[in-house]
Amino acid sequence: MPPLSLMIKPVSGACNLRCAYCFYCDEMENRQTASYGFLSRETMEELVERALAWAEGSCTFGFQGGEPTLWGLENFRAFTECVRRHNKGNLQVNYFLQTNGYTLNREWASFFREQGFLVGVSLDGTIHTHDRYRKDASGKGSFSRVMEGIGFLTEQQVPYNILTVVTRDVALAVDRVYRFLRRQGFAHLQFIPCLDPLEGGKDRSYSLTPEDYGSFLCRLFDLWYADLQRGIPVWIRQFDNYVDMLCGYEPEACDMRGQCGVNYVVEADGGVYPCDFYVLDQWRLGSFREQSVGEIDRSREKSGFLKGVPLPEKCLSCPYRPLCRGGCRRHRTGEGGLNCFCAAYEKFFAYSGDRLWRLARARV
Repeated sequence: MPPLSLMIKPVSGACNLRCAYCFYCDEMENRQTASYGFLSRETMEELVERALAWAEGSCTFGFQGGEPTLWGLENFRAFTECVRRHNKGNLQVNYFLQTNGYTLNREWASFFREQGFLVGVSLDGTIHTHDRYRKDASGKGSFSRVMEGIGFLTEQQVPYNILTVVTRDVALAVDRVYRFLRRQGFAHLQFIPCLDPLEGGKDRSYSLTPEDYGSFLCRLFDLWYADLQRGIPVWIRQFDNYVDMLCGYEPEACDMRGQCGVNYVVEADGGVYPCDFYVLDQWRLGSFREQSVGEIDRSREKSGFLKGVPLPEKCLSCPYRPLCRGGCRRHRTGEGGLNCFCAAYEKFFAYSGDRLWRLARARV
């Protein structure tokens, strides 16, 4: 049995922000039960016990939402205590949590430090690019509260990275966004393209065109590469994964592997799904309240999810296929299963290829 990694949604899609582009709100609108409430202590016990009994070597518990901190600090303390009680095999246990940062305070940060959490904070660059789409329930921008929360993480020496959703605004302000993040001392960055709704709607104000995304990637690469040449270490997940791939390693980011991996996304009722982008009724694999990890794996195999979407003819003859690999399944919405950002990646690889190889040769 291999190591096990779970992505848990302890509050389902509940959130204290109303981000205009939220993909999980879109998923909730496309399933029979929009919200599964909050993870109960009973479900928590069953989930932890089954996971630790199955895992070998290590077990990772991740938390995402919605906004997972709405579950409350006492519940998180109960979770880590539950893990301690059930970890009879003395496995290495890892924790990570993705948060909008809005409720973070010194107490939360102290808990994360004590329990060894890695934290991801959603921050869409400057106050202008962030606050346009990341507002609270009253319509007020969340930037100031998020920056305050990040300050507590820094103070308590909690390891964290910054997750930026690339909206049209972020793409057009790439210089200001990157330089702002660097001025804050953020050295671990992740940029993910904004998703349009499942049921169409590509003309939203935040929608990202392949042209804009391609230009964004090229300019971001220029800024990142210049920092590296000056001896300033900055980790950008996508770019560092490309360099690793050129060195012969598999990417750690699942959306860059060309095929969906074995994932366990756990909703608040214990239901299990194969991917955060597919927490939908038709992809429900089972429940940790009723089934073992092995039974859920067999359900995944029967579902055919891991077979993925065959690459279109254009990809098979593309010189960038070894790095692109077709991209994330959720982006394969173009004609014949083509990645909706295909033109962006073609532009980026043609522009950055020589320098990516230079970095790879220096790393080997």
